[in-house]
Amino acid sequence: MITLTKLNGTKFVLNCDLIETIQENPDTTIRLSNGNVYIVKEPSDMVVSLTSDYRRSILSGILNGNN
Repeated sequence: MITLTKLNGTKFVLNCDLIETIQENPDTTIRLSNGNVYIVKEPSDMVVSLTSDYRRSILSGILNGNN
């Protein structure tokens, strides 16, 4: 799960496992596999970085035996 910011300033937590596409036009639009669409303030490269960091932390926990 990653924390993002809607255009109105509201923070929310997104299940990044559902991300299908991320597009900047110029706002960052995230389309999920369930059909939901979110427009966020963060640039696409930050969303990708947050997702990578989240997944890295999950895998690190598994490899270190911290399930």
